[in-house]
Amino acid sequence: MKTSKSIFKIGIALCLGVLTFSSCKKNLPEERLSIANDSKYNVTVFQPVLGRSTLFNNIFQYGNSSRPLDFKIVNMRTFDGEPAPELTEHYPVLVWKGIYNGTEKSIEEIEAKRTIENHPLFDIRPHSGDFIMWASANSNMIKAQPDSGYVFDVEMSNSGGRKYFQNMRLMPLRERPYEPSNLDPITGQGTSVSVNPTSVFMAGQRGQYFNTRDDVQVLFKKTGNGNSLTIKFIDSLSNPIDPNNFDETDWENLVHGFNMKKDDKQVKYDVAYPIPLSSYPTRYTTVSGDQAHMVFRYSRMAFGNVLQKNYLTFNFKIFEKADWELTFWFKRDKPKFDND
Repeated sequence: MKTSKSIFKIGIALCLGVLTFSSCKKNLPEERLSIANDSKYNVTVFQPVLGRSTLFNNIFQYGNSSRPLDFKIVNMRTFDGEPAPELTEHYPVLVWKGIYNGTEKSIEEIEAKRTIENHPLFDIRPHSGDFIMWASANSNMIKAQPDSGYVFDVEMSNSGGRKYFQNMRLMPLRERPYEPSNLDPITGQGTSVSVNPTSVFMAGQRGQYFNTRDDVQVLFKKTGNGNSLTIKFIDSLSNPIDPNNFDETDWENLVHGFNMKKDDKQVKYDVAYPIPLSSYPTRYTTVSGDQAHMVFRYSRMAFGNVLQKNYLTFNFKIFEKADWELTFWFKRDKPKFDND
């Protein structure tokens, strides 16, 4: 009988112990996330070009900090310590809401994939710490070099605490609405009247070949506030060259444009800006997708009954929405289109 009572008492004690343990376990505090001292930014000075959207990513080293993390810009100020409302207030910017892939059939289809949102012009992605400088019509309010620019701090936090990265620098460069550019990034003034194509090989009327980039000049000209891109060719005396001479050019797919109009002086497209629209590789871009890619081609029979493939290539970007003209100036000679 004593044995039975003892077993019963032991059973009661075990049950009470389990209940007590379960109760204690419920009251244990939740595990807190950590903020590590080895978390840091690998880049602390940012020099975006105004007038274009620029993403600074893969610049934060998480170290042993627990994720998710929250980031925000705090204490944005000028280099002299004054408030900088131009960088703390929100402004309308154009943001992709759909995926651009280069198969869109109209400007309307492209615009349906974009929307207007309000953001600070220099923004931070709240969970990665990446920065973005947005393209905006309000960019002209931002202090650009040679001004010393801005100083700001970043607050990183999670449930385990917070950490500050102080005295980071924002030193924007002046707008350059196209690349390659003949504009100085500090003064914004032109250093030449034109830029060079990417590559060229063409026969000249006087027997010499266009085979260096300096043999042809490319001039950018803004003619209005619309959505068009016009391509022209001129000889050394500025006389127009008929685009139809470049008869192996894929004019319909030269750029991601619409409503092409071609005559004996120019080729014009309706386009959406910027060009290219994103860094996604398409039939209209370089392999990386970073630049638009145009090739003008024609063939002729050279001396000795040799088939000669002539070409001119140009990789470029245009950031500012407008009516733009691209003029290819053969400054030394006129291309030879006839057979020998």
